[in-house]
Amino acid sequence: MYDDIVELAKRRGFFWPSFSIYGGFAGFYDYGPLGVLLKDNIIRTWKESYMEDGAIFLDSPNITPEPVFRASGHLARFSDLAAECEKCKSKFKFESVLAFNKQDIIPANLEEAKEMASDTYLKCPVCGSRITNIYDFNLMYKVSGDYYLRPETAQGIFVNFKLLFNYNRGKLPMIVGQAGKGFRNEISPRQSLIRLREFNQCEIEVFLDPENLEFKSLYDYKKIKIKPNTGEELDITVKEAFERGLISSQAFAYFVLKTQNILENIGIESSKLRFRQHDPDERAHYASDSWDAEGLIDNEWFEIVGIANRTDFDLNNHQSSSGETMTTKIEEREFIPYVIEPSYGIDRILLTLMAQSLETRDGKNVLKIPYPVAPYHFAVFPLMKKENLKEKAEYIYENMKKQDKYIVYDEAGTIGKRYARQDEIGTPYCITVDYQTLEDNTVTVRSRDTAEQKRIKIEELLDLDFINSYIYKK
Repeated sequence: MYDDIVELAKRRGFFWPSFSIYGGFAGFYDYGPLGVLLKDNIIRTWKESYMEDGAIFLDSPNITPEPVFRASGHLARFSDLAAECEKCKSKFKFESVLAFNKQDIIPANLEEAKEMASDTYLKCPVCGSRITNIYDFNLMYKVSGDYYLRPETAQGIFVNFKLLFNYNRGKLPMIVGQAGKGFRNEISPRQSLIRLREFNQCEIEVFLDPENLEFKSLYDYKKIKIKPNTGEELDITVKEAFERGLISSQAFAYFVLKTQNILENIGIESSKLRFRQHDPDERAHYASDSWDAEGLIDNEWFEIVGIANRTDFDLNNHQSSSGETMTTKIEEREFIPYVIEPSYGIDRILLTLMAQSLETRDGKNVLKIPYPVAPYHFAVFPLMKKENLKEKAEYIYENMKKQDKYIVYDEAGTIGKRYARQDEIGTPYCITVDYQTLEDNTVTVRSRDTAEQKRIKIEELLDLDFINSYIYKK
């Protein structure tokens, strides 16, 4: 399925390797015309969902001065254990070498990793030679001067905390979001959009009173799949998970559920989505607790959202480093807020959505992306390139564009090939102008998911209320 999606994505204009005329460069991908629309619709779904909770948004620079990352701990601790084969010169994440050699124990630091490589014969995944060269690999890109490309969008929010807090009229909880690029100098970029050196992030920072880690009420009728680091996978409500102490706070539980709902609205299948808690030695340096929302592709789980309890780590460090106070005051009590961070990997979400949406019908691909995020909501065809049919089809196309911009006109090839083309790119509905249209002013509306067709009057088709109620099923 993964290979099928990558092939479809390149052929149909969703995404492909960057700089391909120069042979491509690992870890960089371009979004084509359909990929841009799909990505933007995913981001819009994320943004609108958090706006319902009163979120405000920020746009900060990609390039960040060194003092910010010295304070945040990234300069000292944002690295991976890496391994290099001295024979074939291949480089790997050390975890990948361990997985290839079926080693379950993950070393906590470089010293332990070197000791493991000394005591255990670890084969190179490429040539089979023994791996002995283990080292720390910093994941940040340094640019000229004392500047770095940001590895996350979060620090732009933290350094602006006081300005944002004042804008928010001194109220907590405060939700701040940022959509933008992140950059990581990955040791071994792979699997197309899974591990990129330049990637799209949508991060949320929820600022809370540390003595009141609550948000909106949790409803208890919807079960999610969770995998705590202490036990087996469970199907459980977040309310029950919180009450049983599996999730550390009510607010954290709320944003786990929020993430589940957003991913489902985008089109990730609930049966192929779970939340896995990090082991203590797996957490980022800033996190007291972390859970990953993982999507299933080809029987393998991939992180698509990370949810972390960052406590007051970042604000406290920036206060110490900059000399600017990050404290807030409620009544007579002063404190530095705690932060819960849901961080959405948009590229991975998009790939997971496409992989889980791809089906075959009569030997042909059908991409069942939900209507709200589909690149195009519908396509308009003339049955044939006859002038009278084209005129009517173009009239419908131009008038429907006034109500919905996500529409495409297509007259190339047979009607069967056009249906197949739109099925494969995920267009939910196709509208065909045929000879009966010229007689009774009706058109054929075909459903992508069922291939069923029904006739609709053109005046109904151009009525937004009718469209919403009977065709798009918003």
